[in-house]
Amino acid sequence: MPSSPHRALRALLALCTAAGLASVAAPSAHAAPGTGPTAVVTMGDSYISGEAGRWLGNSLTNSGSRNGTDRAWTGSGYDPSRVYGSTVGGCHRSDTAEVKSAGPIASSMINLACSGATTKNVIRASQGGQAYKGESPQADQLAAVAAANDVELIALSIGGNDLGFADIIATCAKDYIVWYSYCHDDQQAEVDAKIDGVMADVAKSVDEIRAVMTAAGYAASDYRIVLQSYPSPIPRAADNRYGESGWSRTNTGGCPFWNADSDWARDSLVPQLANRLKGVATAKGVQFMDLRDALQGREVCAKASKQVTSTVPASATTSEWARWIDSQSTQGLVQESMHPNAYGQQALGRCLSLIHAVPTGNRSCRNTAGSGASGMYLTTG
Repeated sequence: MPSSPHRALRALLALCTAAGLASVAAPSAHAAPGTGPTAVVTMGDSYISGEAGRWLGNSLTNSGSRNGTDRAWTGSGYDPSRVYGSTVGGCHRSDTAEVKSAGPIASSMINLACSGATTKNVIRASQGGQAYKGESPQADQLAAVAAANDVELIALSIGGNDLGFADIIATCAKDYIVWYSYCHDDQQAEVDAKIDGVMADVAKSVDEIRAVMTAAGYAASDYRIVLQSYPSPIPRAADNRYGESGWSRTNTGGCPFWNADSDWARDSLVPQLANRLKGVATAKGVQFMDLRDALQGREVCAKASKQVTSTVPASATTSEWARWIDSQSTQGLVQESMHPNAYGQQALGRCLSLIHAVPTGNRSCRNTAGSGASGMYLTTG
Protein backbone atom coordinates (compact mmCIF):
# COMPACT_ATOMS: atom_id res chain seq x y z
CA MET A 1 0.00 0.00 0.00
CA PRO A 2 1.57 3.36 -0.99
CA SER A 3 2.64 5.61 1.85
CA SER A 4 0.17 8.40 2.61
CA PRO A 5 1.30 12.01 3.11
CA HIS A 6 0.71 11.55 6.84
CA ARG A 7 2.93 8.49 6.93
CA ALA A 8 5.61 10.28 4.94
CA LEU A 9 5.42 13.24 7.34
CA ARG A 10 5.89 10.96 10.32
CA ALA A 11 8.93 9.45 8.64
CA LEU A 12 10.37 12.93 7.99
CA LEU A 13 9.83 13.90 11.61
CA ALA A 14 11.61 10.76 12.74
CA LEU A 15 14.59 11.53 10.52
CA CYS A 16 14.71 15.09 11.78
CA THR A 17 14.65 13.90 15.35
CA ALA A 18 17.46 11.44 14.67
CA ALA A 19 19.49 14.27 13.15
CA GLY A 20 18.99 16.47 16.19
CA LEU A 21 16.74 18.98 14.42
CA ALA A 22 14.52 19.56 17.45
CA SER A 23 13.11 22.75 15.96
CA VAL A 24 11.42 20.70 13.26
CA ALA A 25 10.27 17.68 15.27
CA ALA A 26 7.62 17.91 17.97
CA PRO A 27 9.14 17.52 21.47
CA SER A 28 7.66 14.12 22.35
CA ALA A 29 8.95 10.63 23.02
CA HIS A 30 6.42 9.49 20.40
CA ALA A 31 6.98 12.27 17.90
CA ALA A 32 6.89 9.91 14.93
CA PRO A 33 4.58 6.99 15.74
CA GLY A 34 4.24 4.30 13.14
CA THR A 35 7.55 4.92 11.40
CA GLY A 36 9.06 1.59 12.43
CA PRO A 37 8.57 -1.68 10.57
CA THR A 38 5.29 -2.21 8.75
CA ALA A 39 2.87 -4.29 10.80
CA VAL A 40 -0.33 -6.26 10.54
CA VAL A 41 -2.11 -6.76 13.87
CA THR A 42 -4.83 -9.19 14.94
CA MET A 43 -7.09 -8.51 17.90
CA GLY A 44 -10.02 -10.22 19.54
CA ASP A 45 -10.88 -13.74 20.63
CA SER A 46 -9.98 -17.41 20.19
CA TYR A 47 -11.03 -17.62 16.54
CA ILE A 48 -8.15 -15.32 15.63
CA SER A 49 -5.74 -15.92 18.54
CA GLY A 50 -4.97 -19.44 17.37
CA GLU A 51 -6.90 -21.72 19.75
CA ALA A 52 -6.71 -25.37 18.56
CA GLY A 53 -3.61 -24.73 16.46
CA ARG A 54 -2.14 -27.78 18.17
CA TRP A 55 -4.05 -30.14 15.90
CA LEU A 56 -3.65 -31.37 12.33
CA GLY A 57 -7.05 -32.95 11.85
CA ASN A 58 -8.73 -35.37 14.27
CA SER A 59 -7.78 -38.94 15.12
CA LEU A 60 -9.36 -41.54 17.41
CA THR A 61 -5.92 -42.79 18.44
CA ASN A 62 -5.21 -41.53 21.96
CA SER A 63 -1.53 -42.42 22.27
CA GLY A 64 1.73 -41.09 20.88
CA SER A 65 1.38 -38.48 18.16
CA ARG A 66 -2.26 -39.47 17.64
CA ASN A 67 -1.47 -40.55 14.08
CA GLY A 68 0.47 -37.35 13.49
CA THR A 69 -2.35 -34.99 14.45
CA ASP A 70 -0.88 -33.78 17.76
CA ARG A 71 1.80 -31.15 17.22
CA ALA A 72 2.52 -31.09 20.96
CA TRP A 73 3.97 -34.62 20.84
CA THR A 74 7.66 -34.57 21.77
CA GLY A 75 8.39 -38.23 21.15
CA SER A 76 7.95 -39.12 24.80
CA GLY A 77 5.19 -36.81 26.02
CA TYR A 78 3.17 -33.71 25.24
CA ASP A 79 4.34 -30.11 25.42
CA PRO A 80 1.64 -27.66 24.26
CA SER A 81 4.13 -24.79 24.54
CA ARG A 82 5.62 -26.09 21.31
CA VAL A 83 2.48 -24.64 19.71
CA TYR A 84 1.27 -21.93 22.08
CA GLY A 85 4.64 -20.74 23.40
CA SER A 86 4.51 -18.61 26.54
CA THR A 87 0.73 -18.18 26.14
CA VAL A 88 0.01 -21.85 26.89
CA GLY A 89 -2.60 -21.98 29.63
CA GLY A 90 -3.59 -18.43 28.79
CA CYS A 91 -4.34 -16.64 25.54
CA HIS A 92 -3.37 -19.66 23.40
CA ARG A 93 -1.73 -17.69 20.61
CA SER A 94 -0.57 -20.53 18.38
CA ASP A 95 2.26 -20.55 15.88
CA THR A 96 -0.32 -21.14 13.13
CA ALA A 97 -2.69 -18.35 14.20
CA GLU A 98 -4.21 -16.34 11.36
CA VAL A 99 -1.62 -13.55 11.45
CA LYS A 100 1.23 -16.07 11.71
CA SER A 101 -0.07 -18.02 8.70
CA ALA A 102 -0.62 -15.02 6.44
CA GLY A 103 2.93 -14.98 5.11
CA PRO A 104 5.32 -12.01 4.93
CA ILE A 105 2.72 -9.37 4.09
CA ALA A 106 4.35 -6.97 6.57
CA SER A 107 7.62 -6.79 8.48
CA SER A 108 5.91 -7.49 11.80
CA MET A 109 2.95 -9.83 12.27
CA ILE A 110 1.55 -9.13 15.72
CA ASN A 111 -1.09 -11.17 17.55
CA LEU A 112 -2.82 -9.38 20.45
CA ALA A 113 -5.90 -11.64 20.45
CA CYS A 114 -6.68 -13.84 23.43
CA SER A 115 -8.74 -16.99 23.72
CA GLY A 116 -11.90 -16.28 25.65
CA ALA A 117 -11.74 -12.51 25.19
CA THR A 118 -14.88 -10.37 25.03
CA THR A 119 -15.33 -6.78 23.90
CA LYS A 120 -14.55 -5.52 27.41
CA ASN A 121 -11.08 -7.05 27.01
CA VAL A 122 -10.52 -5.02 23.84
CA ILE A 123 -11.72 -1.63 25.13
CA ARG A 124 -9.15 0.62 26.82
CA ALA A 125 -8.97 0.52 30.60
CA SER A 126 -9.64 4.26 30.70
CA GLN A 127 -12.94 3.61 28.95
CA GLY A 128 -14.06 0.77 31.18
CA GLY A 129 -12.13 -2.07 29.54
CA GLN A 130 -10.76 -4.92 31.63
CA ALA A 131 -7.48 -6.78 31.80
CA TYR A 132 -7.67 -10.48 30.93
CA LYS A 133 -5.45 -13.45 31.68
CA GLY A 134 -2.80 -11.18 33.14
CA GLU A 135 -2.71 -8.82 30.16
CA SER A 136 -3.94 -5.25 29.81
CA PRO A 137 -6.87 -4.55 27.46
CA GLN A 138 -5.94 -5.14 23.84
CA ALA A 139 -6.53 -1.53 22.79
CA ASP A 140 -3.98 -0.43 25.40
CA GLN A 141 -1.53 -2.98 24.00
CA LEU A 142 -2.26 -1.64 20.52
CA ALA A 143 -1.13 1.83 21.59
CA ALA A 144 2.41 0.56 22.17
CA VAL A 145 2.37 -1.39 18.91
CA ALA A 146 1.16 1.64 16.96
CA ALA A 147 3.95 3.79 18.37
CA ALA A 148 6.70 1.32 17.53
CA ASN A 149 5.45 0.13 14.14
CA ASP A 150 3.90 1.37 10.92
CA VAL A 151 0.56 -0.40 11.32
CA GLU A 152 -1.12 -1.04 7.96
CA LEU A 153 -4.00 -3.32 8.88
CA ILE A 154 -5.79 -4.41 12.04
CA ALA A 155 -8.01 -7.52 11.83
CA LEU A 156 -10.62 -7.89 14.57
CA SER A 157 -12.63 -10.98 15.54
CA ILE A 158 -14.89 -10.27 18.52
CA GLY A 159 -18.44 -10.71 19.76
CA GLY A 160 -18.72 -14.50 19.85
CA ASN A 161 -17.91 -14.79 23.54
CA ASP A 162 -20.16 -11.84 24.38
CA LEU A 163 -22.94 -13.75 22.68
CA GLY A 164 -22.09 -16.94 24.59
CA PHE A 165 -21.02 -18.99 21.56
CA ALA A 166 -19.25 -21.62 23.69
CA ASP A 167 -22.27 -21.99 25.96
CA ILE A 168 -24.52 -22.44 22.93
CA ILE A 169 -22.31 -25.25 21.63
CA ALA A 170 -22.18 -26.89 25.06
CA THR A 171 -25.94 -26.67 25.45
CA CYS A 172 -26.60 -28.15 22.02
CA ALA A 173 -24.15 -31.00 22.63
CA LYS A 174 -25.71 -31.75 26.02
CA ASP A 175 -29.18 -31.71 24.52
CA TYR A 176 -28.04 -34.37 22.06
CA ILE A 177 -26.04 -36.56 24.47
CA VAL A 178 -28.05 -36.23 27.67
CA TRP A 179 -31.49 -34.74 27.21
CA TYR A 180 -32.48 -35.97 23.73
CA SER A 181 -34.00 -32.57 23.00
CA TYR A 182 -33.37 -29.74 20.57
CA CYS A 183 -31.44 -26.61 21.51
CA HIS A 184 -32.12 -24.28 18.60
CA ASP A 185 -35.45 -22.95 19.82
CA ASP A 186 -34.40 -21.75 23.28
CA GLN A 187 -30.90 -20.78 22.14
CA GLN A 188 -32.25 -18.66 19.29
CA ALA A 189 -34.36 -16.76 21.82
CA GLU A 190 -31.27 -16.09 23.93
CA VAL A 191 -29.29 -14.92 20.90
CA ASP A 192 -32.07 -12.56 19.88
CA ALA A 193 -32.20 -11.11 23.39
CA LYS A 194 -28.45 -10.43 23.47
CA ILE A 195 -27.39 -9.60 19.95
CA ASP A 196 -28.26 -5.89 19.84
CA GLY A 197 -26.17 -5.23 22.93
CA VAL A 198 -23.33 -7.37 21.62
CA MET A 199 -23.23 -5.48 18.33
CA ALA A 200 -23.16 -2.16 20.19
CA ASP A 201 -20.12 -3.40 22.10
CA VAL A 202 -18.45 -4.61 18.89
CA ALA A 203 -19.02 -1.14 17.44
CA LYS A 204 -17.44 0.38 20.54
CA SER A 205 -14.44 -1.91 20.09
CA VAL A 206 -13.97 -0.53 16.57
CA ASP A 207 -14.25 3.00 17.95
CA GLU A 208 -11.63 2.18 20.57
CA ILE A 209 -9.18 0.94 17.96
CA ARG A 210 -9.70 4.13 15.98
CA ALA A 211 -9.22 6.28 19.08
CA VAL A 212 -5.92 4.56 19.86
CA MET A 213 -4.65 4.97 16.31
CA THR A 214 -5.67 8.64 16.21
CA ALA A 215 -3.92 9.29 19.52
CA ALA A 216 -0.81 7.62 18.08
CA GLY A 217 -0.79 10.12 15.22
CA TYR A 218 -2.35 8.04 12.47
CA ALA A 219 -4.75 9.52 9.97
CA ALA A 220 -7.71 7.41 8.87
CA SER A 221 -6.03 6.84 5.50
CA ASP A 222 -2.87 5.44 7.10
CA TYR A 223 -4.31 2.08 8.09
CA ARG A 224 -7.30 -0.23 7.69
CA ILE A 225 -9.53 -2.09 10.10
CA VAL A 226 -10.97 -5.42 8.91
CA LEU A 227 -13.82 -6.81 11.01
CA GLN A 228 -14.26 -10.52 10.36
CA SER A 229 -17.02 -12.99 11.10
CA TYR A 230 -16.87 -16.60 12.26
CA PRO A 231 -16.61 -19.82 10.24
CA SER A 232 -19.00 -22.65 11.01
CA PRO A 233 -17.14 -25.62 12.58
CA ILE A 234 -20.02 -28.06 11.96
CA PRO A 235 -21.73 -29.02 8.68
CA ARG A 236 -25.34 -29.00 7.62
CA ALA A 237 -27.20 -32.22 8.39
CA ALA A 238 -27.09 -33.27 4.73
CA ASP A 239 -23.30 -32.94 4.73
CA ASN A 240 -22.70 -35.00 7.89
CA ARG A 241 -21.11 -38.38 7.26
CA TYR A 242 -22.59 -39.92 10.43
CA GLY A 243 -26.23 -40.80 10.99
CA GLU A 244 -28.31 -38.89 13.51
CA SER A 245 -29.19 -42.00 15.54
CA GLY A 246 -26.77 -44.05 17.59
CA TRP A 247 -23.52 -42.87 19.14
CA SER A 248 -21.29 -42.38 16.10
CA ARG A 249 -21.60 -38.58 16.14
CA THR A 250 -20.60 -38.53 19.80
CA ASN A 251 -17.98 -41.27 20.14
CA THR A 252 -16.57 -41.40 16.62
CA GLY A 253 -17.18 -38.10 14.90
CA GLY A 254 -17.01 -35.65 17.78
CA CYS A 255 -20.01 -33.71 16.46
CA PRO A 256 -22.86 -34.50 18.89
CA PHE A 257 -25.67 -32.41 17.42
CA TRP A 258 -29.15 -33.16 16.09
CA ASN A 259 -29.82 -32.53 12.42
CA ALA A 260 -32.22 -29.69 13.20
CA ASP A 261 -29.68 -28.03 15.50
CA SER A 262 -26.86 -28.49 12.98
CA ASP A 263 -28.91 -26.82 10.25
CA TRP A 264 -29.88 -24.02 12.63
CA ALA A 265 -26.25 -23.36 13.58
CA ARG A 266 -24.99 -23.52 9.98
CA ASP A 267 -27.81 -21.71 8.21
CA SER A 268 -29.22 -19.41 10.88
CA LEU A 269 -26.91 -18.68 13.81
CA VAL A 270 -23.62 -18.26 11.93
CA PRO A 271 -25.24 -16.20 9.12
CA GLN A 272 -27.16 -14.08 11.65
CA LEU A 273 -23.95 -13.22 13.45
CA ALA A 274 -22.11 -12.60 10.19
CA ASN A 275 -24.83 -10.32 8.84
CA ARG A 276 -24.96 -8.30 12.01
CA LEU A 277 -21.17 -7.92 12.08
CA LYS A 278 -21.30 -6.79 8.47
CA GLY A 279 -23.81 -4.17 9.56
CA VAL A 280 -21.40 -2.90 12.20
CA ALA A 281 -18.59 -2.77 9.65
CA THR A 282 -20.78 -0.77 7.26
CA ALA A 283 -21.90 1.63 9.97
CA LYS A 284 -18.33 2.21 11.12
CA GLY A 285 -16.81 2.46 7.66
CA VAL A 286 -14.43 -0.48 7.99
CA GLN A 287 -13.87 -3.50 5.77
CA PHE A 288 -15.70 -6.73 6.45
CA MET A 289 -14.40 -10.25 5.80
CA ASP A 290 -17.12 -12.90 5.84
CA LEU A 291 -15.79 -16.29 6.95
CA ARG A 292 -19.12 -18.14 7.29
CA ASP A 293 -18.25 -20.51 4.40
CA ALA A 294 -14.48 -20.67 4.93
CA LEU A 295 -14.61 -24.24 6.31
CA GLN A 296 -17.34 -25.54 3.99
CA GLY A 297 -16.72 -29.27 3.46
CA ARG A 298 -13.85 -29.21 5.97
CA GLU A 299 -16.00 -29.06 9.11
CA VAL A 300 -16.01 -31.70 11.83
CA CYS A 301 -17.89 -34.76 10.50
CA ALA A 302 -18.21 -33.32 6.98
CA LYS A 303 -18.68 -35.94 4.26
CA ALA A 304 -16.03 -34.28 2.10
CA SER A 305 -13.34 -34.75 4.78
CA LYS A 306 -11.86 -37.68 6.69
CA GLN A 307 -10.51 -38.45 10.11
CA VAL A 308 -6.81 -39.25 10.32
CA THR A 309 -5.93 -42.92 10.84
CA SER A 310 -2.86 -45.12 10.58
CA THR A 311 -3.60 -45.47 6.88
CA VAL A 312 -5.10 -42.02 6.19
CA PRO A 313 -2.40 -39.45 6.98
CA ALA A 314 -3.01 -35.92 8.16
CA SER A 315 -3.43 -33.72 5.11
CA ALA A 316 -4.69 -30.23 4.41
CA THR A 317 -6.49 -31.60 1.37
CA THR A 318 -8.42 -34.43 3.08
CA SER A 319 -8.47 -33.84 6.85
CA GLU A 320 -10.99 -31.84 8.86
CA TRP A 321 -10.06 -28.20 9.43
CA ALA A 322 -11.79 -27.79 12.80
CA ARG A 323 -11.27 -29.41 16.19
CA TRP A 324 -13.89 -31.91 17.25
CA ILE A 325 -15.58 -32.11 20.64
CA ASP A 326 -13.60 -34.61 22.70
CA SER A 327 -16.40 -35.47 25.08
CA GLN A 328 -14.18 -37.91 26.97
CA SER A 329 -11.37 -35.33 27.40
CA THR A 330 -8.82 -37.87 26.24
CA GLN A 331 -6.88 -35.48 24.01
CA GLY A 332 -5.80 -31.97 24.93
CA LEU A 333 -8.15 -29.32 26.27
CA VAL A 334 -11.90 -29.18 25.81
CA GLN A 335 -11.61 -25.42 25.17
CA GLU A 336 -9.98 -26.21 21.82
CA SER A 337 -13.23 -27.78 20.62
CA MET A 338 -15.05 -26.26 17.63
CA HIS A 339 -12.17 -23.96 16.64
CA PRO A 340 -10.21 -23.94 13.38
CA ASN A 341 -7.25 -26.31 13.80
CA ALA A 342 -3.80 -25.78 12.30
CA TYR A 343 -5.12 -26.42 8.79
CA GLY A 344 -8.07 -24.12 9.34
CA GLN A 345 -5.85 -21.39 10.72
CA GLN A 346 -3.49 -21.64 7.78
CA ALA A 347 -6.52 -21.22 5.53
CA LEU A 348 -7.70 -18.15 7.46
CA GLY A 349 -4.18 -16.78 7.29
CA ARG A 350 -4.43 -17.01 3.53
CA CYS A 351 -7.72 -15.09 3.73
CA LEU A 352 -5.96 -12.37 5.69
CA SER A 353 -3.17 -12.11 3.14
CA LEU A 354 -5.73 -11.88 0.33
CA ILE A 355 -7.74 -9.08 1.91
CA HIS A 356 -4.51 -7.27 2.80
CA ALA A 357 -4.05 -6.87 -0.95
CA VAL A 358 -7.58 -5.49 -1.41
CA PRO A 359 -7.72 -1.94 -0.02
CA THR A 360 -11.50 -1.42 -0.17
CA GLY A 361 -14.77 -3.30 -0.19
CA ASN A 362 -16.28 -6.24 1.69
CA ARG A 363 -15.18 -9.76 0.85
CA SER A 364 -16.11 -13.36 1.59
CA CYS A 365 -13.35 -15.97 1.88
CA ARG A 366 -13.95 -19.53 0.77
CA ASN A 367 -11.98 -22.70 0.14
CA THR A 368 -11.47 -24.80 -2.96
CA ALA A 369 -12.45 -28.45 -2.51
CA GLY A 370 -9.44 -30.77 -2.50
CA SER A 371 -6.97 -27.94 -2.00
CA GLY A 372 -5.04 -26.64 1.00
CA ALA A 373 -4.69 -23.07 2.19
CA SER A 374 -3.41 -21.98 -1.23
CA GLY A 375 -6.90 -22.66 -2.59
CA MET A 376 -8.59 -19.99 -0.49
CA TYR A 377 -10.15 -17.20 -2.54
CA LEU A 378 -12.17 -14.02 -2.07
CA THR A 379 -15.53 -13.14 -3.51
CA THR A 380 -17.20 -9.74 -3.45
CA GLY A 381 -19.90 -9.16 -0.88
